[in-house]
Amino acid sequence: MSNIVITLALGVGCAVLVAWGVTVLPGERWQIIAAAPVEKGEGGIWRGVNFTWYGALSATAYLVAATVFLALMGAVGIPVFQSATLTGGMLLVCVPASRVIALLVEKKAHTFTVGGAAFAGLLLLYPLIFVLNTTISPATGVSIPFVPALAALAVAYAFGEGIGRLACISFGCCYGKPLYHCAPIIRRLFGYRTFVFHGATRKAVYAGNLEGIPLLPIQAVTSVIYLITGLTGFYLFLTLRFAGAALITLTITQGWRVISEQFRADYRGEGTFSAYQIMGGIGVAGAALMVAVTPATVGLTSDIAAGLSSLWTPVLLLALQGLWLIIFLYTGRSSVTGAYLSFHVHADGTG
Repeated sequence: MSNIVITLALGVGCAVLVAWGVTVLPGERWQIIAAAPVEKGEGGIWRGVNFTWYGALSATAYLVAATVFLALMGAVGIPVFQSATLTGGMLLVCVPASRVIALLVEKKAHTFTVGGAAFAGLLLLYPLIFVLNTTISPATGVSIPFVPALAALAVAYAFGEGIGRLACISFGCCYGKPLYHCAPIIRRLFGYRTFVFHGATRKAVYAGNLEGIPLLPIQAVTSVIYLITGLTGFYLFLTLRFAGAALITLTITQGWRVISEQFRADYRGEGTFSAYQIMGGIGVAGAALMVAVTPATVGLTSDIAAGLSSLWTPVLLLALQGLWLIIFLYTGRSSVTGAYLSFHVHADGTG
């Protein structure tokens, strides 16, 4: 399978998803995907719990990131059991860390930070690979090389965060500055490409008092930058340029994190530079250092067809479906919005 063909096909899929997201997700109806009754109150009115498009899109982002990581590791011959174990170990830490770090930085109990989760993943990668190479690799005869694993993780993160920013559009979070607060060149560039949020449950409205105000579409800009970066890293990985894939992907994604926060209006913690910007800078520096001191990887070949076929097992497919469901329930069950529900029978109902 041609590396260029698979990369272009992946790019077309990303382009279609982003085009759909920026077109429909700012609409008010695209925040809540479903509401379920949980407790009956007076007058037959039920108190309900909301499930959000934020959760569905976040779950999809995690699913895509995990799939990309597993496919890339399989492409260079890492057995799926080892790469899946590595993925599971990182998710067990990174998913809770997305909420814990947000609580520590923003002092809010009901929010998530992908940047914080990514930082935790970078810290965890090397020791987790060391443990797996010490325990599992002797039985399989295949060790996990650090730099290719770092490159695969960086590429997967770029895709995951690129899709995850669509979730932010849906919830109205991670919102940009009002366009009238931006420099003239920014106003000219985005004059007809703003996001306008309506509805009391959108974060830009209840936290920023920005209902009906044209905002810089920073979520969409971030999504496009991250997905293009992910595609670049994906191709570099398949052509065995692992160090380049890792460093280029991490430098652009984390560098943009530092830059993009200057265009955001949501609260990101105290200080001139937020904790997330500092984490991004440390992550890039640490990754560059690890790549520099790690011996060059030799003897690997790349076969993306083999990587994709390695995913086609019942156990792994069920695990990926389970991952989507768990992330959806974890991030999509809204704790900051509520619902009141009532039910009736249509006047012409017969049953």
